[in-house]
Order: sequence, then structure tokens, then C-alpha cells
Amino acid sequence: MPGIDKLPIEETLEDSPQTRSLLGVFEEDATAISNYMNQLYQAMHRIYDAQNELSAATHLTSKLLKEYEKQRFPLGGDDEVMSSTLQQFSKVIDELSSCHAVLSTQLADAMMFPITQFKERDLKEILTLKEVFQIASNDHDAAINRYSRLSKKRENDKVKYEVTEDVYTSRKKQHQTMMHYFCALNTLQYKKKIALLEPLLGYMQAQISFFKMGSENLNEQLEEFLTNIGTSVQNVRREMDNDVETMQQTIEDLEVASDPLYVPDPDPTKFPVNRNLTRKAGYLNARNKTGLVSSTWDRQFYFTQGGNLMSQARGDVAGGLAMDIDNCSVMAVDCEDRRYCFQITSFDGKKSSILQAESKKDHEEWICTINNISKQIYLSENPEEIAARVNQSALEAVTPSPSFQQRHESLRPAAQSRPPTARTSSSGSLGSESTNLAALSLDSLVAPDTPIQFDIISPVCEDQPGQAKAFGQGGRRTNPFGESGGGTKSETEDSILHQLFIVRFLGSMEVKSDDNPDVVYETMRQILAARAIHNIFRMTESHLLVSCDCLKLIDPQTQVTRLTFPLPSVVLYATHQENKRLFGFVLRTSGGRSESNLSSVCYIFESNNEGEKICDSVGLAKQIALHAELDRRASEKQKEIERVKEKQQKELSKQKQIEKDLEEQSRLIAASSRPNQASSEGQFVVLSSSQSEESDLGEEGKKRESEA
Repeated sequence: MPGIDKLPIEETLEDSPQTRSLLGVFEEDATAISNYMNQLYQAMHRIYDAQNELSAATHLTSKLLKEYEKQRFPLGGDDEVMSSTLQQFSKVIDELSSCHAVLSTQLADAMMFPITQFKERDLKEILTLKEVFQIASNDHDAAINRYSRLSKKRENDKVKYEVTEDVYTSRKKQHQTMMHYFCALNTLQYKKKIALLEPLLGYMQAQISFFKMGSENLNEQLEEFLTNIGTSVQNVRREMDNDVETMQQTIEDLEVASDPLYVPDPDPTKFPVNRNLTRKAGYLNARNKTGLVSSTWDRQFYFTQGGNLMSQARGDVAGGLAMDIDNCSVMAVDCEDRRYCFQITSFDGKKSSILQAESKKDHEEWICTINNISKQIYLSENPEEIAARVNQSALEAVTPSPSFQQRHESLRPAAQSRPPTARTSSSGSLGSESTNLAALSLDSLVAPDTPIQFDIISPVCEDQPGQAKAFGQGGRRTNPFGESGGGTKSETEDSILHQLFIVRFLGSMEVKSDDNPDVVYETMRQILAARAIHNIFRMTESHLLVSCDCLKLIDPQTQVTRLTFPLPSVVLYATHQENKRLFGFVLRTSGGRSESNLSSVCYIFESNNEGEKICDSVGLAKQIALHAELDRRASEKQKEIERVKEKQQKELSKQKQIEKDLEEQSRLIAASSRPNQASSEGQFVVLSSSQSEESDLGEEGKKRESEA
């Protein structure tokens, strides 16, 4: 006999859609067997009831046996051995159809009893188990629904205990009923062969006994065939008994091993969280909005397939695409009054889904798995090994190592694949060599014992209130497109560059060096590692406005400026070498945790795959600001030159006036000297009024000349 198709009893606890779909096939096969056995039973009953119609009944039986190969059984319909055996029986029965009556007692004992037992006991048992399993499944679904709706804010220990106990009882009942139901369906595959062969064997033996006198019609070849069939039936029975014993032992073992899994939220110490998964499947509750504030939750089976999240309803043969999770973002959220919720946002930010896990373990594993898939680790040859190495490197990222070079050997690409230059500001950091960085210690890049800021509040605004006005202008609404509103001119309205980006704040920390892009890479590593270790998945989304004067973080809902970074203070900026969604910049401020007057703070953000574009915009803004500053200085220098020339021109005019006055005074003195000579000779000269005035002017000119 060929292999028997079986339902996997080991998968009854998971109760996946594939298992339910396979169960449907077995149930359809049981229905087909029941229909066929009812027809065979009626045919044999005609043989038993009417000896006079024995010939017609045997002919009908022979006809039904011939049609077995035309039956479309979902399981075992192409059994050639069974079909050929039944075809041989059909030929023999057709030859005996001309014989007259068969002793009713022999037919009742050897033919009617086995098929009646199969019909009245085995098939009815299948129907009864099906009804019991359906009731248990419905009770389990109702218990799970009540457990999922447990209040988080108004948690009641008594209600929680009752609901948890209800889930445990219903799940255990469903599991036990399902295992016995699977066992009965698997056994049916053997019993249907026995139920077909034993009545036929009994019928033929009754015919042999009845026609003992006419044994010349029954040759030895037929007896050998019947003997082989009897041996085959016994082999099938022994195989069935062994398989039933094995399935019963499997049921007992699974009941013992699965007892802790009946609790919806198992103990995390016994079942630790696996953070290195790149594939996961299980039931989740998905939130579907039905109105502005109302929503419903649907329980479906979710599984990952490559970079896609698939969903599948119970009973479906295959699943459908729920979301593309390549380059997506996932974080835990507080949703309404439900626990263990997390949100998945697509890489472009246009689609998001909120899902609820059944337990804290599933909640963390789903987040870690989707996060690993988002990094496209599944495309590698050994995804789980790479995920474990990445997570281990993240754990080690916050532990100081002997040298900076050792810290980067595990995650950095090879030296030949590293870009020759990094995108930084115009402060001259592009000329620094990576060989010099290898000799630097970690303390030369990041200040020791530096706290990490995970929220949007700037540490400058907290520690130094006097500088808050220079960086953050709280409470003021900003138009990100530079348009004026309410009669007040925006401070960036006359800026040449206005570019707006959607960013999510990851964190910030103080650094000791601001002249190399590796400072930004190291800060990214430490902040991401700290988020992974402390399970911080929430990020504040803002609009980043890049202008020629400053960088602004604007609240997307209220358009209030959260933080303002003056562009001259941004001394360094860079994008992550592998993940282009991550970028950061270093802000140089006065004061801080260090002893010097100036301190540097590195801010890290995540964008929608626009890190390079943002850094290009910041570089363009600094170039525009630099050219504007150069133009302003040139203009001021030109004005200064013009003022100097004007001053020199005034001095020259004044000098010319003085020279003119001196010449006039000299002329007047020369004119006044002639009358003095005449008076000395005893002659008198009478001066006119105009000449006396000129004389007075000449004396004043002499005074001014003496003063000069």
C-alpha cells in the first residue's frame, strides 16, 4: 500500500491558516467517503434484502467498483493499486452476478456488519468530533477576543484572572479536541480502505461457501487473489494500529509540552525574546478605522515573506500583501486602551498600520524582526547570523573600546569600498586623513559620561536659559515657505534658499571633536545602540527648514518653531555611509559641559531616504551664506574706501581754502606796507574805509597763521 496522507498533529496548537486549509481538504475527503460508502451500503443492502434481485444488486456493486477510479477524492484518488484491486473484484462479481441467492446469515455476518460499523460508528464519530471542534474553536476565539479587550488603564486582577483562565481552558480544550479530530481523520484514511475491502472479502467468502458444490467455477487463481487481499487488509490494519498508537503518544507528549503555551502571555524567563529573527509568523490584531474616531480590530494571521508583511485570513489557501517593510520604520505605540501595540510606517511615510501582539514576547520579537527586515538583512546568505552580529555590535557600541579603529572594524565596510571623501561643512575637515583618526582614542571624539538626549528638547535650552533665545524661539509660529502672515515679516522671508524636509529626531549628545565626519558616525552608532538596548522606538517627527540663515525644526501640526540652529554654528554635517536615511550635524555653541568656552553637540536625525539631499541643501545654504558674507564685506570695504576718499577730499578742500586765505593775507600785508614807508618821510596818507577793513582782515589772517 502507498503512503497515507496525514494531518500534522504537531501543528494543532499553532492553528495556522495552512493547517485549517489542509483540515478543510480532509473534511471534504471525509464527506466524499461518506457519500460513496452510503451508496456502497445501499448496494450491499439490496444483496441482503432480496435474494431474487441478487443478480441486479451484484451487477450494481460491480458497476460501482468500476467507477471508483472515476471518483475525485481529494486524498488518495489516484491510488492505482486500490483501483486495480477494485477492478479485479468488479470482474469477479460480474461473473457471479448470474448466481442465485446467497445465504442471508452469511451476508449479514461477513458483508453487512463491517460496512454498517464503519457507517454508524466511524463516520458518525467524525461528524461528532467536527461539531465539538467547531464549538471549541468558537469558544477559544471568544476568549481571545475578551482577553484582547482587557483594559490597560482600569486593570482588574480578578477580571484579568478570569479572562486568562478562560483563555487557558478554551485553548486547552480546542487543542485536545483538534488533536483527537486530526487523529480520527487520519485514521479514516485507513478505515476507508478496510471498510471497502472487508465487506467485499466477506461477500466473496460467503459466495465460496455457498457455491461449494460448484467449486469448479472458482479456480485457484481467484483464491490466491483473495488470500493476497486478505493479507493486504491485515497489513493495513497493523499499520493503522501502529500509526494510531504513535499518534496517541504524540498527543500525550504535546499536551505535556504545550501546557505552558496555553497561557496567552508566557513567562519571559522561560521563553526569552529572540532579537535575531528575520522571519516571523503569528496572529495579530489589526486596527481598521471605521470613522473619524471609531475603529475595529480584526484578528488575522501575519507572516513575513522576504521584505513583505503578508496577512492571511483563517481558511484562505494563500496570504495577501499587507505592507512593504523594506526601509520601513517600526516603533511601539500607546493605542487607545490596548496593550502590546506597535506601528509600522512605510519608507515613504504614506502608509502605516497599527497592530497588536498577544504577548510582550511577541510584541518585542515582531518589532525586532521587522527592524531587521527593514535593514535588508534577509538578503544575505546567513541572515540570522548577521542579525546577531549587528545586535551584538549594537550592545558593544556603548561600551568604550581601546581604540576608535577597533570599534569600527566590525560594522564598517572594507577600506577600499569606503568613499574617499565625506560630506562635511566648509570648515576644512575634508582634508583630514583617516590614518590620523586611527590613533585617536574614543575619548577624543565623544565626551566621557555624556548623556544622550532622546527627545526634541535641546540641552542648550535646558542648561543655559540665556542662550535659549538664540536657538529656540518657543511659541512662535513659522511659515516654512517664507510667506508673511499677519503683517509681520518672516525672518527668513528674504532668504534665497527655502527647502523643507520631513525628519525624525533620534537623539543628541555632546562631542569633543568637530573636525572629522567620523564623529557623526560614532554618535549615530552610540545613539542607535542606546535606543536598541533601552527599547526606545518612539521618535518625534518634525519639519526641517533649511535656509541661508539657519536650520529650523518646526512642529508639523502647529507650525511652531521647536528649535533654531544658526547656520554659522553648524560646523560639520554628514550622512551615514550605508543607511542614507540617517544624517547628523555638529553644532558649536558657547558654554556646555566641557571646561572650555565652546562646546559641540551632535544631533542625529532620520529622514525618508533623503539624508544626502538634506546634507547637500545644508552645504548649498552655507555656500550661499559664505558668498553673501563675502559680498557684504566687499560692499562694506567699498563704502569705507568711499568714506576715506570723501574725507580726503574734504581735507584737500580745506587745505586749499587755507592756502587761498594765506595768499590773500600776504597780498594785504604787502599793500599795507607801502603807506607805512610814506608816513616815515612826513607825508600823510588817508585810507578809505575799504582799505581799513582789509587791514583788519590782514591782522586776523596773521593771527590765524600764527595759530596754524
